[in-house]
Amino acid sequence: MLDKILELIFPNVCGICGRINKNSLCPKCTVKLKKLIKANIIKVKNKNFSNLAYLFKYGGIIREKIIKYKFKDQAYLYETFAKIITKNKKICGFIKKYDIIIPVPIHKKRFKQRGYNQSELLARKIAKTLEIPMAKDVLIKDINNTPQSKLSKIERKNNAIGVYKTINIHKIKHKRIILIDDIYTTGSTANECSKMLKQAGASEIAVLTIAKD
Repeated sequence: MLDKILELIFPNVCGICGRINKNSLCPKCTVKLKKLIKANIIKVKNKNFSNLAYLFKYGGIIREKIIKYKFKDQAYLYETFAKIITKNKKICGFIKKYDIIIPVPIHKKRFKQRGYNQSELLARKIAKTLEIPMAKDVLIKDINNTPQSKLSKIERKNNAIGVYKTINIHKIKHKRIILIDDIYTTGSTANECSKMLKQAGASEIAVLTIAKD
């Protein structure tokens, strides 16, 4: 039901150039973005998650579009980002190894201000396209801390500690989880979310983001 509502609300445009396009990404911009795609999957050490997958380096037009997606009310860009991710065979093959998709949550106050959770919109579309379950009622943000984007890399390290909690943990017991966020910078948010999911009984966690700083 929510997917149908989203389709009615958001315009059928290419998220990169803004031209009308029912596929959310026009042929010209598809070619342009192919040159920027990294599609990296890296093993991670000393974190609560085992792998990090991302499509782009955080810079240029990708940085510009993520900022607009996250802070400038251009929520429809989730369609474009999800399209890029689900069309990449390497990343899709990686995602399909996992049992359930979970978006990084935002606090209810921030959701009220913004009107949407950018990670949830992205996760929902990827889950629907790849036919993998998504759960938004397992990991929640309990404390409305200072946004990571407003802090230095050093300050971010401790800012995410203790702000998340898990509920309905029966949904993730012994499950392999893909945690979805928009940007990977220091990994503090992903690490804290992964810690809570592991404590709740998840067997393995990987992180997928649009871009890595």
